[in-house]
Amino acid sequence: MRHLLQCGLLCFGLVSSAQAKVIAEEINYQSDGTTLKGYLAYDSTTKDKRPGVLVVHEWWGHNEYARERARKLAKLGYVALAVDMYGDGKQAAHPEDAQKFSSEIANNMSVGKARFEAAMAVLKAHKATDNSDIAAIGYCFGGAVVLQMAREGLDLDAVVSFHGSLGTAKPAQADTVKAKVMVAHGAADPFVKPEQITGFMDEMNQAGVDYRFTAYGGAVHSFTNPTADKFGEKFDLPLKYNKQADEDSWRDMQIFLQQAFTD
Repeated sequence: MRHLLQCGLLCFGLVSSAQAKVIAEEINYQSDGTTLKGYLAYDSTTKDKRPGVLVVHEWWGHNEYARERARKLAKLGYVALAVDMYGDGKQAAHPEDAQKFSSEIANNMSVGKARFEAAMAVLKAHKATDNSDIAAIGYCFGGAVVLQMAREGLDLDAVVSFHGSLGTAKPAQADTVKAKVMVAHGAADPFVKPEQITGFMDEMNQAGVDYRFTAYGGAVHSFTNPTADKFGEKFDLPLKYNKQADEDSWRDMQIFLQQAFTD
């Protein structure tokens, strides 16, 4: 029954999203005394339990973009939780603040891991979630986070990084990574150098990770975010939305998650 339900998730999303009734709610949770402000979305028209997906925000923080992606996942038939990695729903309005906030997590990944696991516990405990089937997707900073959580060996079926950084101070070890890994990369992203891509692939291969890496032609950093152009122009950064790459990578993610949850 579980596999029949999961095999139908992709088709359900493609065919029935217009009929989906998405319930979205703000959820506060705790990690080491810090209040984290999440946003959970699911389709209330089905009573069956379904896989859960964590959504980790860009370096700007937990914002409307992360919430919109959670709602899109809910329309596909998942329970989605947009997480808060910074605490108190903190958001950055300037790249300097974004760099500061993201670095605080990147330089203290034990805190990041604890906050991620707190969100995962919330998602697993929700009434609509099949807590044996959990994945995570992330954007930019969030992409790096979900890749690191896979490297840490967390019990995830799959992780998907969209235009995330690939380097790490703590590489994956052989037979540690439980998750299948997908990287959606902008082929023209100036923040990720060719040697970093090669290093990432070598790391995954040596660790025996089931992964796939797709570079989307012409896409630069933040290619999935329709507001990227605004921030790019305002702060003179190489950020730009790419509609084709966004749509293609989202489709590829759907196929990838379906396969990960049914294997």
